[in-house]
Amino acid sequence: MARMHSRRRGSSGSDRPTAEEPPEWSEVDEEAIESRVVELAEEGYDPSQIGRKLRDEGVQGIPVPNVKLATGKKVTEILEENDATDDFPEDLRNLMERAIRLRDHMERNPGDAQNKRALQNTESKIRRLVDYYRGDRLDAEFTYEYDEAKELLE
Repeated sequence: MARMHSRRRGSSGSDRPTAEEPPEWSEVDEEAIESRVVELAEEGYDPSQIGRKLRDEGVQGIPVPNVKLATGKKVTEILEENDATDDFPEDLRNLMERAIRLRDHMERNPGDAQNKRALQNTESKIRRLVDYYRGDRLDAEFTYEYDEAKELLE
């Protein structure tokens, strides 16, 4: 399938092996994993960063290769159960941060045509995601504006 903002196709990558149960060497209690997920979220980590930390550092010294296999729930589901979710979805927040960085760069370098195009593409992705999340995870009247996004993320 082609990329969204270019005519190139993406390169094929490897898939995670299909597994239906956690590996034998990773026997960690579900409650310990859930408490560690909530603890990391309170420290300010995003769900993807939490999964990476659990994979690399683990819980009580034992790595957790896949939270969903170990607990039966995704990291975001665990956070929702414990009321530790953010106001914005992680992908939307990351795109808004990128748009703010690009806009600041454009103010310093007005002749940078490549970054002007990158800003247009990023803001287009943001508007598309806002339409997707509107009503469900965002307010029904929410619209993306640079000034509002800058205030929300600070």
